[in-house]
Amino acid sequence: GVRALRALGISPSAWHLNEGHAAFLNLERCRELVASGLNFYEAREAVEANSLFTTHTPVPAGNDTFGYDLVDTYFWSYRAQLGLTREQFMELAHEDHGSGSSYGMTVLALRLTGLHNGVSKLHGEVARKMWQFLWLSLDVDEVPIDSITNGIHSPSWVAPEIDALYKRFVDMRWKEHVDEPELWKHLDAIPDEELWQMHRRRKELLIDYARQRLKHQHLRQGASPGQSDEFEHILNPDALTIGFARRFATYKRATLLLRDLARLGRILNDPERPVQIIFAGKAHPADQPGQALVEQVNHLSQSDEFRGKIVFLENYDIEMARYLVSGADLWLNTPIRPYEASGTSGQKAALNGLPNCSILDGWWAEGYNGKNGWAIGEEREYDNDDERDEADSQSLYALLERQIISTYYDRGSDGISHGWIALMKEAIRSCAPAFSMRRMVKEYTTRFYVPEIRRGICMEQNHYQQARELATWEDRIRRIWPGLGLYVSGLRDGHFDLGAGFDVHAWVRADNLHPEDISVDVVYDGLADGTDGHRVPPHTFPMAYTKREQDGAYRYDLHFQPAEGGTLAYGVRVLPNHVDLPNVYDLGLIRWA
Repeated sequence: GVRALRALGISPSAWHLNEGHAAFLNLERCRELVASGLNFYEAREAVEANSLFTTHTPVPAGNDTFGYDLVDTYFWSYRAQLGLTREQFMELAHEDHGSGSSYGMTVLALRLTGLHNGVSKLHGEVARKMWQFLWLSLDVDEVPIDSITNGIHSPSWVAPEIDALYKRFVDMRWKEHVDEPELWKHLDAIPDEELWQMHRRRKELLIDYARQRLKHQHLRQGASPGQSDEFEHILNPDALTIGFARRFATYKRATLLLRDLARLGRILNDPERPVQIIFAGKAHPADQPGQALVEQVNHLSQSDEFRGKIVFLENYDIEMARYLVSGADLWLNTPIRPYEASGTSGQKAALNGLPNCSILDGWWAEGYNGKNGWAIGEEREYDNDDERDEADSQSLYALLERQIISTYYDRGSDGISHGWIALMKEAIRSCAPAFSMRRMVKEYTTRFYVPEIRRGICMEQNHYQQARELATWEDRIRRIWPGLGLYVSGLRDGHFDLGAGFDVHAWVRADNLHPEDISVDVVYDGLADGTDGHRVPPHTFPMAYTKREQDGAYRYDLHFQPAEGGTLAYGVRVLPNHVDLPNVYDLGLIRWA
Protein backbone atom coordinates (compact mmCIF):
# COMPACT_ATOMS: atom_id res chain seq x y z
CA GLY A 1 0.00 0.00 0.00
CA VAL A 2 2.82 2.40 0.84
CA ARG A 3 4.58 1.66 -2.44
CA ALA A 4 1.33 2.10 -4.37
CA LEU A 5 0.65 5.51 -2.81
CA ARG A 6 4.17 6.66 -3.55
CA ALA A 7 3.90 5.45 -7.15
CA LEU A 8 0.83 7.69 -7.48
CA GLY A 9 2.79 10.62 -6.12
CA ILE A 10 0.82 10.74 -2.84
CA SER A 11 2.95 11.75 0.13
CA PRO A 12 2.80 9.31 3.05
CA SER A 13 2.78 12.35 5.34
CA ALA A 14 -0.61 13.57 4.11
CA TRP A 15 -2.89 10.56 4.27
CA HIS A 16 -6.61 10.70 4.92
CA LEU A 17 -7.43 7.24 6.27
CA ASN A 18 -10.96 6.07 5.59
CA GLU A 19 -10.91 2.40 6.56
CA GLY A 20 -9.81 0.86 9.84
CA HIS A 21 -7.23 -1.45 8.31
CA ALA A 22 -5.69 1.52 6.44
CA ALA A 23 -4.21 2.53 9.80
CA PHE A 24 -1.48 0.00 9.03
CA LEU A 25 -0.21 2.50 6.48
CA ASN A 26 0.47 4.87 9.37
CA LEU A 27 2.00 2.03 11.35
CA GLU A 28 4.34 1.39 8.44
CA ARG A 29 5.26 5.09 8.33
CA CYS A 30 6.05 4.86 12.05
CA ARG A 31 8.33 1.90 11.34
CA GLU A 32 10.23 3.93 8.75
CA LEU A 33 10.70 6.81 11.20
CA VAL A 34 11.85 4.43 13.92
CA ALA A 35 14.45 3.11 11.47
CA SER A 36 15.61 6.73 10.98
CA GLY A 37 16.32 7.19 14.69
CA LEU A 38 13.06 8.15 16.41
CA ASN A 39 11.45 5.99 19.06
CA PHE A 40 7.93 4.73 18.35
CA TYR A 41 6.13 7.37 20.41
CA GLU A 42 8.06 10.18 18.74
CA ALA A 43 7.29 8.65 15.36
CA ARG A 44 3.62 8.39 16.24
CA GLU A 45 3.44 12.10 17.07
CA ALA A 46 4.96 12.92 13.68
CA VAL A 47 2.52 10.65 11.83
CA GLU A 48 -0.53 11.73 13.83
CA ALA A 49 0.21 15.38 13.12
CA ASN A 50 -1.17 15.25 9.59
CA SER A 51 -3.36 12.18 9.43
CA LEU A 52 -7.15 12.26 9.50
CA PHE A 53 -9.29 9.18 10.14
CA THR A 54 -12.87 9.12 8.89
CA THR A 55 -14.93 6.39 10.49
CA HIS A 56 -17.73 5.25 8.20
CA THR A 57 -20.09 2.89 9.93
CA PRO A 58 -21.33 1.99 13.40
CA VAL A 59 -22.22 -1.53 12.20
CA PRO A 60 -19.89 -4.09 13.86
CA ALA A 61 -19.15 -5.80 10.53
CA GLY A 62 -17.57 -2.56 9.34
CA ASN A 63 -15.12 -2.39 12.25
CA ASP A 64 -12.80 -5.38 11.92
CA THR A 65 -11.27 -7.00 14.98
CA PHE A 66 -8.81 -9.90 15.22
CA GLY A 67 -7.75 -12.29 17.93
CA TYR A 68 -4.37 -11.83 19.60
CA ASP A 69 -3.23 -15.26 18.40
CA LEU A 70 -3.65 -14.18 14.77
CA VAL A 71 -1.83 -10.90 15.43
CA ASP A 72 1.00 -12.83 17.11
CA THR A 73 1.30 -15.13 14.10
CA TYR A 74 1.77 -12.36 11.55
CA PHE A 75 3.30 -9.49 13.52
CA TRP A 76 5.70 -11.08 16.01
CA SER A 77 8.73 -9.76 14.11
CA TYR A 78 7.11 -6.51 12.93
CA ARG A 79 6.53 -5.18 16.43
CA ALA A 80 10.25 -5.51 17.17
CA GLN A 81 10.96 -3.24 14.20
CA LEU A 82 8.73 -0.64 15.88
CA GLY A 83 10.69 -0.98 19.11
CA LEU A 84 7.60 -2.22 20.97
CA THR A 85 7.05 -5.09 23.33
CA ARG A 86 4.18 -7.47 22.69
CA GLU A 87 2.11 -5.74 25.37
CA GLN A 88 2.76 -2.29 23.90
CA PHE A 89 1.89 -3.44 20.39
CA MET A 90 -1.36 -5.06 21.54
CA GLU A 91 -2.31 -2.00 23.56
CA LEU A 92 -2.25 0.13 20.40
CA ALA A 93 -5.47 -1.49 19.19
CA HIS A 94 -6.84 -3.18 22.29
CA GLU A 95 -10.57 -3.36 22.83
CA ASP A 96 -12.70 -5.59 25.03
CA HIS A 97 -16.49 -5.39 25.12
CA GLY A 98 -17.00 -8.31 27.45
CA SER A 99 -16.11 -11.23 25.22
CA GLY A 100 -12.33 -11.01 25.54
CA SER A 101 -9.51 -8.87 24.22
CA SER A 102 -9.20 -8.25 20.49
CA TYR A 103 -7.11 -6.17 18.10
CA GLY A 104 -9.40 -3.52 16.57
CA MET A 105 -8.69 -1.82 13.28
CA THR A 106 -10.80 1.24 14.09
CA VAL A 107 -9.10 1.56 17.47
CA LEU A 108 -5.72 1.38 15.73
CA ALA A 109 -6.78 4.09 13.29
CA LEU A 110 -8.05 6.36 16.07
CA ARG A 111 -4.80 5.97 18.00
CA LEU A 112 -2.54 6.63 15.03
CA THR A 113 -4.26 9.76 13.72
CA GLY A 114 -4.53 13.24 15.13
CA LEU A 115 -7.99 14.14 13.88
CA HIS A 116 -11.10 11.99 13.52
CA ASN A 117 -14.56 12.46 12.06
CA GLY A 118 -17.85 10.82 11.26
CA VAL A 119 -19.74 11.33 8.01
CA SER A 120 -22.88 13.10 9.28
CA LYS A 121 -23.80 15.05 12.40
CA LEU A 122 -25.74 12.14 13.84
CA HIS A 123 -22.96 9.70 12.96
CA GLY A 124 -20.50 11.95 14.78
CA GLU A 125 -22.67 11.66 17.91
CA VAL A 126 -22.91 7.89 17.49
CA ALA A 127 -19.15 7.54 16.95
CA ARG A 128 -18.38 9.55 20.07
CA LYS A 129 -20.55 7.16 22.10
CA MET A 130 -19.07 4.07 20.42
CA TRP A 131 -15.45 4.98 21.02
CA GLN A 132 -15.73 6.85 24.32
CA PHE A 133 -13.96 3.94 26.03
CA LEU A 134 -10.73 5.16 24.42
CA TRP A 135 -11.11 8.45 26.32
CA LEU A 136 -12.62 7.20 29.58
CA SER A 137 -12.03 10.44 31.50
CA LEU A 138 -14.08 12.50 29.05
CA ASP A 139 -17.81 13.10 28.78
CA VAL A 140 -19.20 11.73 25.53
CA ASP A 141 -19.61 15.21 24.00
CA GLU A 142 -15.89 15.87 24.54
CA VAL A 143 -14.64 12.74 22.75
CA PRO A 144 -12.45 14.13 19.92
CA ILE A 145 -14.46 12.82 16.97
CA ASP A 146 -15.93 15.58 14.80
CA SER A 147 -18.16 15.22 11.75
CA ILE A 148 -18.38 16.31 8.13
CA THR A 149 -21.47 15.14 6.27
CA ASN A 150 -20.93 13.28 3.03
CA GLY A 151 -21.85 14.83 -0.29
CA ILE A 152 -22.21 13.67 -3.88
CA HIS A 153 -20.35 14.57 -7.06
CA SER A 154 -23.25 16.48 -8.56
CA PRO A 155 -22.07 16.55 -12.22
CA SER A 156 -21.93 12.74 -12.21
CA TRP A 157 -25.46 12.24 -10.90
CA VAL A 158 -27.60 14.96 -12.45
CA ALA A 159 -29.76 13.71 -15.33
CA PRO A 160 -29.13 15.40 -18.71
CA GLU A 161 -32.69 16.75 -18.86
CA ILE A 162 -32.58 18.40 -15.46
CA ASP A 163 -29.06 19.64 -16.11
CA ALA A 164 -30.48 21.44 -19.15
CA LEU A 165 -33.19 23.02 -16.99
CA TYR A 166 -30.64 24.21 -14.44
CA LYS A 167 -28.53 25.75 -17.18
CA ARG A 168 -31.55 27.59 -18.63
CA PHE A 169 -33.14 28.87 -15.45
CA VAL A 170 -30.57 28.70 -12.63
CA ASP A 171 -27.08 29.32 -14.05
CA MET A 172 -25.12 28.05 -17.03
CA ARG A 173 -22.23 27.31 -14.66
CA TRP A 174 -24.31 25.94 -11.78
CA LYS A 175 -21.97 22.97 -11.33
CA GLU A 176 -19.16 25.33 -10.38
CA HIS A 177 -21.36 27.00 -7.74
CA VAL A 178 -23.51 24.07 -6.64
CA ASP A 179 -22.64 24.55 -2.95
CA GLU A 180 -23.88 28.17 -2.85
CA PRO A 181 -27.41 28.30 -1.39
CA GLU A 182 -28.13 31.70 -2.97
CA LEU A 183 -27.81 30.16 -6.43
CA TRP A 184 -30.76 27.85 -5.87
CA LYS A 185 -33.21 30.66 -5.20
CA HIS A 186 -33.50 30.84 -9.00
CA LEU A 187 -35.30 27.47 -9.02
CA ASP A 188 -38.62 29.28 -8.85
CA ALA A 189 -37.97 30.53 -12.37
CA ILE A 190 -38.45 26.97 -13.69
CA PRO A 191 -42.10 26.69 -14.82
CA ASP A 192 -43.95 23.89 -13.05
CA GLU A 193 -45.03 22.37 -16.34
CA GLU A 194 -41.45 22.17 -17.62
CA LEU A 195 -40.19 20.47 -14.47
CA TRP A 196 -43.16 18.07 -14.56
CA GLN A 197 -42.56 17.17 -18.22
CA MET A 198 -38.85 16.77 -17.62
CA HIS A 199 -39.50 14.38 -14.79
CA ARG A 200 -42.10 12.55 -16.84
CA ARG A 201 -39.45 11.97 -19.50
CA ARG A 202 -36.98 10.59 -16.94
CA LYS A 203 -39.68 8.30 -15.59
CA GLU A 204 -40.43 6.92 -19.02
CA LEU A 205 -36.72 6.26 -19.57
CA LEU A 206 -36.54 4.42 -16.24
CA ILE A 207 -39.54 2.26 -17.10
CA ASP A 208 -38.17 1.42 -20.56
CA TYR A 209 -34.85 0.51 -18.95
CA ALA A 210 -36.53 -1.59 -16.26
CA ARG A 211 -38.57 -3.47 -18.86
CA GLN A 212 -35.49 -4.44 -20.82
CA ARG A 213 -33.61 -5.50 -17.69
CA LEU A 214 -36.54 -7.60 -16.49
CA LYS A 215 -36.88 -9.25 -19.87
CA HIS A 216 -33.20 -10.21 -19.93
CA GLN A 217 -33.36 -11.39 -16.30
CA HIS A 218 -36.14 -13.84 -17.03
CA LEU A 219 -34.64 -15.06 -20.29
CA ARG A 220 -31.45 -15.79 -18.38
CA GLN A 221 -33.46 -17.66 -15.77
CA GLY A 222 -34.98 -19.95 -18.40
CA ALA A 223 -38.19 -18.21 -19.48
CA SER A 224 -39.23 -18.55 -23.11
CA PRO A 225 -39.34 -15.47 -25.38
CA GLY A 226 -43.13 -15.65 -25.26
CA GLN A 227 -43.17 -15.64 -21.48
CA SER A 228 -40.86 -12.65 -21.37
CA ASP A 229 -43.10 -10.59 -23.65
CA GLU A 230 -45.18 -9.56 -20.62
CA PHE A 231 -42.31 -7.35 -19.54
CA GLU A 232 -42.76 -5.17 -22.60
CA HIS A 233 -45.73 -3.55 -20.83
CA ILE A 234 -44.88 -3.94 -17.17
CA LEU A 235 -44.96 -0.80 -14.96
CA ASN A 236 -47.28 2.14 -15.46
CA PRO A 237 -45.81 5.55 -16.39
CA ASP A 238 -48.81 7.25 -14.75
CA ALA A 239 -48.44 5.49 -11.39
CA LEU A 240 -46.65 6.91 -8.37
CA THR A 241 -43.29 5.12 -8.56
CA ILE A 242 -41.23 4.48 -5.44
CA GLY A 243 -37.52 3.73 -5.79
CA PHE A 244 -35.52 1.65 -3.31
CA ALA A 245 -31.98 0.78 -4.37
CA ARG A 246 -29.02 -0.02 -2.13
CA ARG A 247 -27.00 -2.79 -0.57
CA PHE A 248 -29.30 -5.38 0.98
CA ALA A 249 -27.73 -5.35 4.44
CA THR A 250 -30.17 -6.33 7.16
CA TYR A 251 -29.94 -3.00 8.98
CA LYS A 252 -31.19 -1.22 5.84
CA ARG A 253 -34.52 -3.10 6.21
CA ALA A 254 -35.40 -3.46 2.53
CA THR A 255 -38.54 -5.36 3.50
CA LEU A 256 -39.95 -2.89 6.05
CA LEU A 257 -42.57 -1.84 3.51
CA LEU A 258 -43.59 -5.51 3.11
CA ARG A 259 -44.34 -6.06 6.79
CA ASP A 260 -48.15 -5.86 6.34
CA LEU A 261 -48.87 -7.35 2.91
CA ALA A 262 -52.64 -6.89 3.15
CA ARG A 263 -52.26 -3.17 3.83
CA LEU A 264 -49.57 -2.87 1.16
CA GLY A 265 -51.84 -4.63 -1.32
CA ARG A 266 -54.59 -2.08 -0.76
CA ILE A 267 -52.09 0.74 -1.33
CA LEU A 268 -50.55 -0.65 -4.50
CA ASN A 269 -53.71 -2.01 -6.12
CA ASP A 270 -55.91 1.08 -5.84
CA PRO A 271 -57.19 1.49 -9.44
CA GLU A 272 -57.79 5.23 -8.95
CA ARG A 273 -54.40 6.01 -7.44
CA PRO A 274 -51.96 3.24 -8.43
CA VAL A 275 -48.56 2.87 -6.78
CA GLN A 276 -45.59 0.75 -7.85
CA ILE A 277 -42.21 -0.02 -6.31
CA ILE A 278 -38.90 -0.70 -8.03
CA PHE A 279 -36.36 -2.51 -5.85
CA ALA A 280 -32.72 -2.93 -6.82
CA GLY A 281 -29.64 -3.97 -4.94
CA LYS A 282 -27.22 -6.69 -3.95
CA ALA A 283 -26.22 -8.52 -0.80
CA HIS A 284 -22.65 -9.36 0.15
CA PRO A 285 -21.76 -12.92 -0.91
CA ALA A 286 -21.18 -13.82 2.75
CA ASP A 287 -24.32 -12.07 4.02
CA GLN A 288 -26.90 -14.85 4.03
CA PRO A 289 -29.57 -12.81 5.90
CA GLY A 290 -29.14 -10.07 3.29
CA GLN A 291 -29.49 -12.61 0.49
CA ALA A 292 -32.70 -13.83 2.14
CA LEU A 293 -34.11 -10.31 1.88
CA VAL A 294 -33.32 -10.25 -1.84
CA GLU A 295 -35.05 -13.61 -2.23
CA GLN A 296 -38.11 -12.37 -0.33
CA VAL A 297 -38.51 -9.27 -2.50
CA ASN A 298 -37.92 -11.21 -5.70
CA HIS A 299 -40.44 -13.90 -4.70
CA LEU A 300 -43.07 -11.29 -3.88
CA SER A 301 -42.52 -9.54 -7.21
CA GLN A 302 -43.55 -12.74 -8.98
CA SER A 303 -46.68 -13.35 -6.92
CA ASP A 304 -50.11 -12.89 -8.49
CA GLU A 305 -51.08 -10.04 -6.14
CA PHE A 306 -47.97 -7.94 -6.69
CA ARG A 307 -46.81 -8.84 -10.20
CA GLY A 308 -46.23 -5.58 -12.03
CA LYS A 309 -46.65 -3.60 -8.81
CA ILE A 310 -43.35 -4.68 -7.25
CA VAL A 311 -40.34 -5.36 -9.44
CA PHE A 312 -36.81 -6.35 -8.54
CA LEU A 313 -33.88 -5.46 -10.79
CA GLU A 314 -30.80 -7.68 -10.55
CA ASN A 315 -27.14 -6.71 -10.87
CA TYR A 316 -27.48 -3.24 -9.42
CA ASP A 317 -24.74 -0.95 -10.74
CA ILE A 318 -24.01 2.73 -11.42
CA GLU A 319 -25.89 2.77 -14.71
CA MET A 320 -29.02 1.41 -13.06
CA ALA A 321 -28.62 3.84 -10.17
CA ARG A 322 -28.61 6.81 -12.54
CA TYR A 323 -31.93 5.75 -14.03
CA LEU A 324 -33.48 5.15 -10.61
CA VAL A 325 -32.40 8.35 -8.83
CA SER A 326 -33.73 10.47 -11.68
CA GLY A 327 -36.77 8.48 -12.80
CA ALA A 328 -38.59 7.38 -9.66
CA ASP A 329 -41.09 9.78 -8.09
CA LEU A 330 -40.19 9.12 -4.46
CA TRP A 331 -36.96 7.85 -2.88
CA LEU A 332 -37.42 5.42 -0.01
CA ASN A 333 -34.89 4.69 2.76
CA THR A 334 -35.70 2.58 5.81
CA PRO A 335 -32.52 1.89 7.86
CA ILE A 336 -32.44 1.09 11.55
CA ARG A 337 -31.55 4.35 13.25
CA PRO A 338 -28.71 5.14 13.95
CA TYR A 339 -26.86 2.61 11.75
CA GLU A 340 -26.96 4.63 8.51
CA ALA A 341 -23.77 6.63 8.96
CA SER A 342 -24.64 8.98 6.08
CA GLY A 343 -26.02 7.46 2.89
CA THR A 344 -25.86 9.28 -0.44
CA SER A 345 -28.47 7.72 -2.74
CA GLY A 346 -31.12 10.06 -1.37
CA GLN A 347 -28.83 13.03 -2.02
CA LYS A 348 -28.55 11.95 -5.67
CA ALA A 349 -32.32 11.61 -5.88
CA ALA A 350 -32.89 15.06 -4.36
CA LEU A 351 -30.51 16.64 -6.88
CA ASN A 352 -32.83 15.32 -9.58
CA GLY A 353 -35.95 16.59 -7.85
CA LEU A 354 -37.06 13.45 -6.00
CA PRO A 355 -38.50 13.99 -2.52
CA ASN A 356 -37.14 11.57 0.10
CA CYS A 357 -39.22 9.44 2.43
CA SER A 358 -36.77 8.19 5.01
CA ILE A 359 -36.00 7.30 8.59
CA LEU A 360 -34.37 10.29 10.33
CA ASP A 361 -30.93 8.76 10.11
CA GLY A 362 -27.64 9.63 8.42
CA TRP A 363 -27.75 12.71 6.24
CA TRP A 364 -31.57 12.89 6.25
CA ALA A 365 -31.59 13.66 9.99
CA GLU A 366 -30.10 17.04 9.09
CA GLY A 367 -31.47 17.32 5.54
CA TYR A 368 -35.19 16.97 6.28
CA ASN A 369 -36.92 20.31 6.78
CA GLY A 370 -40.61 19.38 6.67
CA LYS A 371 -41.09 20.67 3.12
CA ASN A 372 -38.68 18.56 1.05
CA GLY A 373 -40.03 15.08 1.73
CA TRP A 374 -41.21 12.95 4.63
CA ALA A 375 -39.75 11.54 7.84
CA ILE A 376 -40.64 7.97 8.81
CA GLY A 377 -41.14 7.27 12.50
CA GLU A 378 -39.70 9.21 15.39
CA GLU A 379 -36.26 10.64 16.02
CA ARG A 380 -35.40 7.98 18.57
CA GLU A 381 -33.95 4.50 19.13
CA TYR A 382 -35.77 1.43 20.48
CA ASP A 383 -34.75 -1.35 22.85
CA ASN A 384 -37.09 -3.87 21.23
CA ASP A 385 -36.48 -4.70 17.55
CA ASP A 386 -40.02 -5.85 16.82
CA GLU A 387 -41.54 -2.77 18.49
CA ARG A 388 -39.24 -0.56 16.42
CA ASP A 389 -40.04 -2.25 13.11
CA GLU A 390 -43.76 -2.22 13.82
CA ALA A 391 -43.75 1.49 14.73
CA ASP A 392 -41.69 2.45 11.67
CA SER A 393 -43.77 0.36 9.25
CA GLN A 394 -47.02 1.79 10.61
CA SER A 395 -45.61 5.29 10.18
CA LEU A 396 -44.59 4.53 6.59
CA TYR A 397 -47.99 3.11 5.65
CA ALA A 398 -49.74 6.11 7.22
CA LEU A 399 -47.53 8.57 5.33
CA LEU A 400 -48.35 6.85 2.05
CA GLU A 401 -52.07 6.65 2.71
CA ARG A 402 -52.63 10.11 4.20
CA GLN A 403 -50.02 12.38 2.64
CA ILE A 404 -47.77 11.07 -0.12
CA ILE A 405 -50.28 9.45 -2.49
CA SER A 406 -52.87 12.22 -2.10
CA THR A 407 -50.25 14.92 -2.75
CA TYR A 408 -49.01 13.17 -5.88
CA TYR A 409 -52.51 12.68 -7.33
CA ASP A 410 -53.88 16.11 -6.40
CA ARG A 411 -53.76 17.54 -9.92
CA GLY A 412 -54.74 20.95 -11.18
CA SER A 413 -56.79 21.60 -14.30
CA ASP A 414 -53.53 21.40 -16.26
CA GLY A 415 -52.97 17.81 -15.08
CA ILE A 416 -49.99 18.77 -12.94
CA SER A 417 -49.58 18.21 -9.22
CA HIS A 418 -48.30 21.62 -8.17
CA GLY A 419 -48.00 20.45 -4.57
CA TRP A 420 -45.64 17.68 -5.68
CA ILE A 421 -43.66 20.14 -7.81
CA ALA A 422 -43.24 22.35 -4.73
CA LEU A 423 -41.77 19.34 -2.91
CA MET A 424 -39.44 18.64 -5.83
CA LYS A 425 -38.18 22.23 -5.92
CA GLU A 426 -37.65 22.33 -2.17
CA ALA A 427 -35.78 19.02 -2.30
CA ILE A 428 -33.40 20.51 -4.85
CA ARG A 429 -33.11 23.89 -3.14
CA SER A 430 -32.39 22.47 0.32
CA CYS A 431 -30.27 19.44 -0.59
CA ALA A 432 -28.27 20.29 -3.75
CA PRO A 433 -25.93 22.83 -2.10
CA ALA A 434 -25.76 21.29 1.39
CA PHE A 435 -24.96 17.75 0.24
CA SER A 436 -22.59 18.37 -2.64
CA MET A 437 -19.06 17.02 -2.77
CA ARG A 438 -17.92 20.56 -3.52
CA ARG A 439 -19.17 21.68 -0.10
CA MET A 440 -17.75 18.56 1.53
CA VAL A 441 -14.24 18.91 0.08
CA LYS A 442 -14.12 22.60 0.99
CA GLU A 443 -15.07 21.69 4.54
CA TYR A 444 -12.46 18.93 4.78
CA THR A 445 -9.84 21.29 3.34
CA THR A 446 -10.45 24.25 5.62
CA ARG A 447 -11.23 22.37 8.83
CA PHE A 448 -8.85 19.43 8.57
CA TYR A 449 -6.45 19.21 5.62
CA VAL A 450 -4.82 22.65 5.75
CA PRO A 451 -4.33 22.69 9.55
CA GLU A 452 -2.97 19.14 9.45
CA ILE A 453 -0.56 19.90 6.60
CA ARG A 454 0.76 22.89 8.53
CA ARG A 455 1.21 20.80 11.68
CA GLY A 456 2.96 18.10 9.68
CA ILE A 457 5.43 20.57 8.17
CA CYS A 458 6.28 21.91 11.62
CA MET A 459 6.71 18.41 13.01
CA GLU A 460 9.18 17.40 10.28
CA GLN A 461 11.57 20.33 10.84
CA ASN A 462 14.96 19.73 12.49
CA HIS A 463 14.60 15.97 12.22
CA TYR A 464 11.19 15.94 13.93
CA GLN A 465 12.26 18.03 16.90
CA GLN A 466 8.67 19.06 17.74
CA ALA A 467 7.50 15.45 17.54
CA ARG A 468 10.25 14.37 19.92
CA GLU A 469 9.49 17.21 22.34
CA LEU A 470 5.74 16.54 22.24
CA ALA A 471 6.21 12.82 22.91
CA THR A 472 8.43 13.63 25.90
CA TRP A 473 5.89 16.16 27.21
CA GLU A 474 2.97 13.72 26.85
CA ASP A 475 4.88 11.02 28.70
CA ARG A 476 5.58 13.45 31.55
CA ILE A 477 1.94 14.61 31.74
CA ARG A 478 0.60 11.04 31.79
CA ARG A 479 2.92 10.23 34.69
CA ILE A 480 1.91 13.40 36.58
CA TRP A 481 -1.86 13.19 36.10
CA PRO A 482 -2.81 10.46 38.62
CA GLY A 483 -1.30 12.57 41.42
CA LEU A 484 -2.69 15.94 40.29
CA GLY A 485 -4.64 17.73 43.03
CA LEU A 486 -7.39 20.33 42.46
CA TYR A 487 -9.03 22.48 45.14
CA VAL A 488 -11.70 25.10 44.40
CA SER A 489 -13.41 27.82 46.44
CA GLY A 490 -16.18 30.23 45.55
CA LEU A 491 -18.29 27.92 43.39
CA ARG A 492 -22.04 28.12 43.88
CA ASP A 493 -25.03 26.40 42.40
CA GLY A 494 -28.70 27.14 42.48
CA HIS A 495 -30.67 30.07 41.07
CA PHE A 496 -28.88 33.19 39.87
CA ASP A 497 -30.25 36.53 38.78
CA LEU A 498 -29.15 37.84 35.42
CA GLY A 499 -26.02 39.96 35.85
CA ALA A 500 -25.03 38.49 39.21
CA GLY A 501 -21.33 37.65 39.53
CA PHE A 502 -18.89 36.13 42.01
CA ASP A 503 -15.22 35.17 42.35
CA VAL A 504 -13.92 31.65 41.79
CA HIS A 505 -10.48 30.48 42.91
CA ALA A 506 -8.68 27.23 42.08
CA TRP A 507 -5.42 25.69 43.22
CA VAL A 508 -3.65 22.98 41.19
CA ARG A 509 -0.81 20.96 42.66
CA ALA A 510 1.39 18.23 41.10
CA ASP A 511 5.06 17.37 41.07
CA ASN A 512 7.00 18.39 37.96
CA LEU A 513 4.05 20.44 36.65
CA HIS A 514 4.30 23.93 35.12
CA PRO A 515 1.47 26.45 34.57
CA GLU A 516 1.94 26.28 30.81
CA ASP A 517 1.24 22.52 30.95
CA ILE A 518 -2.44 23.00 31.80
CA SER A 519 -5.52 25.07 31.20
CA VAL A 520 -8.02 25.67 34.02
CA ASP A 521 -11.61 26.59 33.15
CA VAL A 522 -14.96 27.29 34.74
CA VAL A 523 -17.66 25.37 32.89
CA TYR A 524 -21.35 25.88 33.49
CA ASP A 525 -24.49 24.19 32.32
CA GLY A 526 -28.10 24.20 33.46
CA LEU A 527 -31.70 25.16 32.79
CA ALA A 528 -32.58 28.68 31.77
CA ASP A 529 -35.63 30.49 33.13
CA GLY A 530 -38.82 29.91 31.21
CA THR A 531 -41.64 27.42 30.99
CA ASP A 532 -40.15 25.48 28.09
CA GLY A 533 -37.23 24.13 30.16
CA HIS A 534 -34.81 25.21 27.44
CA ARG A 535 -31.37 23.73 28.03
CA VAL A 536 -28.46 26.15 28.13
CA PRO A 537 -25.45 24.84 26.16
CA PRO A 538 -22.25 24.37 28.21
CA HIS A 539 -20.08 27.49 28.38
CA THR A 540 -16.37 27.59 29.16
CA PHE A 541 -14.49 30.49 30.76
CA PRO A 542 -10.67 30.25 31.15
CA MET A 543 -9.30 31.06 34.58
CA ALA A 544 -6.18 33.24 34.82
CA TYR A 545 -2.97 31.96 36.45
CA THR A 546 -2.25 34.32 39.34
CA LYS A 547 0.71 33.05 41.33
CA ARG A 548 2.49 30.10 42.87
CA GLU A 549 1.66 29.60 46.54
CA GLN A 550 4.29 28.81 49.17
CA ASP A 551 3.22 25.16 49.24
CA GLY A 552 3.90 24.90 45.49
CA ALA A 553 0.27 25.00 44.29
CA TYR A 554 -0.62 27.17 41.31
CA ARG A 555 -3.48 29.59 41.88
CA TYR A 556 -6.07 30.50 39.21
CA ASP A 557 -8.78 33.19 39.54
CA LEU A 558 -11.89 34.29 37.68
CA HIS A 559 -14.62 36.82 38.36
CA PHE A 560 -17.50 34.80 36.99
CA GLN A 561 -20.60 36.49 35.60
CA PRO A 562 -22.76 34.15 33.49
CA ALA A 563 -24.66 35.59 30.55
CA GLU A 564 -27.83 33.70 31.52
CA GLY A 565 -29.91 33.81 34.66
CA GLY A 566 -31.75 30.86 36.11
CA THR A 567 -30.75 27.54 37.63
CA LEU A 568 -27.17 26.80 36.63
CA ALA A 569 -24.57 24.23 37.64
CA TYR A 570 -20.86 25.05 37.67
CA GLY A 571 -17.61 23.15 37.73
CA VAL A 572 -13.88 23.74 37.38
CA ARG A 573 -11.79 21.50 35.16
CA VAL A 574 -8.11 21.08 34.43
CA LEU A 575 -6.93 19.90 30.99
CA PRO A 576 -3.44 19.27 29.58
CA ASN A 577 -2.38 22.15 27.38
CA HIS A 578 0.25 22.17 24.63
CA VAL A 579 0.38 24.23 21.46
CA ASP A 580 1.09 21.13 19.33
CA LEU A 581 -1.88 19.06 20.52
CA PRO A 582 -4.51 18.66 17.75
CA ASN A 583 -7.22 19.42 20.34
CA VAL A 584 -7.48 19.92 24.09
CA TYR A 585 -9.12 16.52 24.60
CA ASP A 586 -6.53 14.54 22.64
CA LEU A 587 -4.92 12.84 25.65
CA GLY A 588 -8.25 11.98 27.24
CA LEU A 589 -7.09 13.45 30.56
CA ILE A 590 -9.30 15.73 32.62
CA ARG A 591 -9.74 16.58 36.31
CA TRP A 592 -12.96 18.08 37.71
CA ALA A 593 -13.95 19.81 40.93
